[in-house]
Amino acid sequence: MWITRVLGDCPRCSARQTYGNASISNNILLRGCMVCRHHEEFWLPDLHKKIIYLDQSFFSGAFRARDPRFVHAAEHIKSATGNQLLVAPYSSLHEDETHQWRGHDGKLPSDLMSFIKQASGGNEFEADYEVERRQIVKAFKAYLVKEPATYVLDSKDVLRGNIHKWENYIFISIDGYFRDIEELRNAKADAVSTLIHAFDEWQTSNNSFEEDVNIENRAAGRIYIQLYLEMLGKIAGGDYYAYLNAPIATTIVDAMRGCLSKEMPLTDQLEVCAQFFNSPHFFEVPSHWVSAHIYATLKHQVKHGSYANREEAKKRLSGIFFDVKHISLYGPYCDAITVDGPMADLIRQPTVNLQARYGTSVFSVGTFDQLENWLEQLKANMSEEHAEAVRRAYG
Repeated sequence: MWITRVLGDCPRCSARQTYGNASISNNILLRGCMVCRHHEEFWLPDLHKKIIYLDQSFFSGAFRARDPRFVHAAEHIKSATGNQLLVAPYSSLHEDETHQWRGHDGKLPSDLMSFIKQASGGNEFEADYEVERRQIVKAFKAYLVKEPATYVLDSKDVLRGNIHKWENYIFISIDGYFRDIEELRNAKADAVSTLIHAFDEWQTSNNSFEEDVNIENRAAGRIYIQLYLEMLGKIAGGDYYAYLNAPIATTIVDAMRGCLSKEMPLTDQLEVCAQFFNSPHFFEVPSHWVSAHIYATLKHQVKHGSYANREEAKKRLSGIFFDVKHISLYGPYCDAITVDGPMADLIRQPTVNLQARYGTSVFSVGTFDQLENWLEQLKANMSEEHAEAVRRAYG
C-alpha cells in the first residue's frame, strides 16, 4: 500500500514508521501499512464548500508574486481550501488566457497553467461552450412546455464532478490544448478595437438603459440563428466539412432542434428557435442576462463620459470579453469571484449587481482586505468536528 503521510508504527505487524494515511475517497479516509495488508477506514463528515472563481488577473498576480496584496490573498485562499471550506475550480477560459501569455522572466505558460491547476486542486468547471449550451437548451425546454421564464440555477450546469468532497492527496491532470493561440490573440485584439470604435456611436445615442438591454437581447439571438444558417448554406453548397469547421455556437441551435419533433420541417424548427431567442426564457438565461446587462451598463458609462481617452480605454478593457464570459457563465453559480478593477466597477453598478441577483460577492485587488475577512469568517464558522477531521486527514 502506498502511504502518503506516515503516522507511526503499524498496529498489526509493528513495523516501524510504515503506518499512515493512504488516500481519501469522498468521505472515507483510508489508512494502512506499507508492509503488511493491514488497513482501516475512517468516516469524514459531509462537506458543503463555498465556490470561488479566481480570474486570470488574480492567478497572474499570485503567480508572479510581485504585489504583496495578491500573495496575502492567495495565502488566505490556500488556507481555506486546505481546510476544505472552499474550492476554486479552473475553467477553459483560464486555459485560453494562459496559453495566450507569452511568458516572462523565464516562466512559461505551462508553468502558470500548472500553478492554476495546483491552486484548484484539480477541480474543474465545465468548458465555457458546454455551459452556454446547457443553459440555453435547458431554458429552451422550459419554453417549449410553457414553464415560467425564471431560470433555476443548478450546480450541475457548470461543475464537473462532485466538488463537495474531501480532497485526495494527489490528482491526475491531463495536459493538452487544441485551440489556435495566434487566432485567439488576433480575435481578442480585433474585438477590443471594434468595441472601442463603437464608443463614438454610443456617445450620441439617446437610448435608455432598458432599450440598450433590449438591443443586446435581440442581437444575441440573431447571431445564433445567423451562424447556423451560414453553416447550412455552406453544406448545401457542397462544403461537407462546414459542420466540423463551424463555430461552436452552431451546436447550440443543433441541440435545440434535437428537442423538437423530427417530423417538423427545418424552416418551422428554426422559426421556433427564433421565437425562443426573442422570449423572456432566453433573456433570463444567466450567461445572457449578465452579459447583456454588463454591455448595456458599459454603454451607459460611455454615454456619460467614461473612457473618454480611447487609448487608455483599450488598455483598461483589453480583457473585457474573457472577463464578461467568466463572470456571466460561472459567476451566478459562485459564492464569490475576483475580477480586475475596471470590471469590478462595472459589475458593482446597480444595473448589474451580481450580489443582489445571484448572491455572488465581488472582490478586486482594491478590496482584497474584504476578501480576506470573508475567508476568515468561513474559518471562524468551522465546527470542531470539521476541524478534527482536517487534522486527521491532512495534519
